[in-house]
Amino acid sequence: MQPTEKTKQDLLKAIPSLRAFALSLTGNPDRADDLVQEALIRAWANLGSFTEGTNMVAWLYTILRNAFYSEYRKRSREVEDVDGRAAAAQAMPPSQLDHMNMCDFRAALMTLPADQREALVLVGAAGMSYEEAAEICGCALGTIKSRINRARTRLAHVLSVDNGVDFSADAEWRAAMEQPATARAG
Repeated sequence: MQPTEKTKQDLLKAIPSLRAFALSLTGNPDRADDLVQEALIRAWANLGSFTEGTNMVAWLYTILRNAFYSEYRKRSREVEDVDGRAAAAQAMPPSQLDHMNMCDFRAALMTLPADQREALVLVGAAGMSYEEAAEICGCALGTIKSRINRARTRLAHVLSVDNGVDFSADAEWRAAMEQPATARAG
């Protein structure tokens, strides 16, 4: 199948959100970039299985998610920097409060179980509806809602916040803790 110009543009427009999703899954910018590249290669190779007019972003998220779990299963037997010494030696102290808040948030996010983390990122950060997230994750709508609720509750506890406003005045911080309008309507 020869890709249309719209298909090419849709693939390109999806890259930033794919990278953000990959970063939330891996916690490592380099691994996230590799994961996005792998997902795009797989998508391009299987473009014939994509149905024009359907949700390209959901299709790409599914490919990326599947690639992540395939890689995770492979790496589950590997041991990398168990004591964290190498990572600690490369860390730079943050120079601004928002940067430190983001570091704390990322660390707290990575403590969540993978299923809760991906559900929260899909709905809270990527702005998808609960229905779209359930489709991508291949589970029931109620399961997604439960995962998101447990993830938000756990993050609030780990970060010692009472509500999203405690993070910062920045809307990006609040998005991860508050329900999007599309989710409230459902």
